[in-house]
Amino acid sequence: MDTITTEPLTSSVGALVEGVDREHLLDDEDFPAWCLEALDANGALVFRGLHLDDATQVAWSKRLGKVELFGKGENPEIFRVTLDPKKNPSAEYLKGTFDWHIDGCTDDIPIMATMLSAHAVAESGGETEFASAYAAYDDLDADEKAHLETIRVVHTVEASQRLHNPNPSPEQVEMWRKRPPKVHPLVWTHRDGRKSLVLGATTDHIEGMDRDEGRALLDDLLARATTPDRTYRHTWQLGDVVIWDNRGVLHRACPYDPSSARDMHRTTFTGDEPIQ
Repeated sequence: MDTITTEPLTSSVGALVEGVDREHLLDDEDFPAWCLEALDANGALVFRGLHLDDATQVAWSKRLGKVELFGKGENPEIFRVTLDPKKNPSAEYLKGTFDWHIDGCTDDIPIMATMLSAHAVAESGGETEFASAYAAYDDLDADEKAHLETIRVVHTVEASQRLHNPNPSPEQVEMWRKRPPKVHPLVWTHRDGRKSLVLGATTDHIEGMDRDEGRALLDDLLARATTPDRTYRHTWQLGDVVIWDNRGVLHRACPYDPSSARDMHRTTFTGDEPIQ
């Protein structure tokens, strides 16, 4: 494999990858393993100016893992992240991505990772921010770790949606509640022995704890995990690709004008590791 370099973007999350071209993505036998190892080590990988078409993105994604299907047509693996309802009927739901979250916390098994390719960018706003949930755990003192490892948290779609829609209609609430709550440990002990905090917009309350007290704890942990010095903010340029480890990295989109042309093409990697 030709020389590929990584440059850390912060002390805890993100690395810029240079030296990658289409041949690496599709033909280099060693590149998939290298990419997954680099993702595990850095949490998020940034590739500038790849300008992927959908077919290439899907082909590369399939070399890295099992890819979710979202629709029909030539590339059903592609999900368009845009606030334009003409391009994505779920555009209103995507406003929930403006808050810190980990994808799939209302599922039994969260997704493994996500790849975004920039086909159009916002004139202002629309950056994507990342923070390490592994580092958030590692920075706790011994007493905090011991206490938090006893806590279980209830996650709901409704909790995340109410952050940007605090006065929903009965129909909206009914729709949100169609997906049942999921209860996960606050500390995720991964198969490789690493531990991370499971935080973000879907956290509703802590089992067996006063609601206000539990919310104060969750909010404090999230604030500590996502301080500016611990966050990588990616300012998108056309053709950029970013991959992040959804199991141990929090992320959010920065707000942007709903009429913006911003259009990210997403592939999503199926998870195989329950939160435990």
